[in-house]
Amino acid sequence: MARACARHILVKTREEAEKLKARIDKGEDFGKLAKQYSLCPSKRRSGDLGEFGPGQMVKAFDDVVFKKPILEVHGPVKTRFGFHLIQTIYRN
Repeated sequence: MARACARHILVKTREEAEKLKARIDKGEDFGKLAKQYSLCPSKRRSGDLGEFGPGQMVKAFDDVVFKKPILEVHGPVKTRFGFHLIQTIYRN
């Protein structure tokens, strides 16, 4: 079964996610921004969600983690929790 490791930043609005993505694209540290702005408890670990398999996250999140290029920041991705910026660290 496929496994992946990802980290994310969860915020309430698309606008906030887009602003954070622009900062990351300019070289700011993803982990530091996650600690400062993310609404998810994973912010204590710089947004790290650890390793998981398909179906353990909501579909929109899974689609990014298991289908999009690794190590790139994708998003904003809307789920029932809010808007995510997602970076897949590895996948097998």
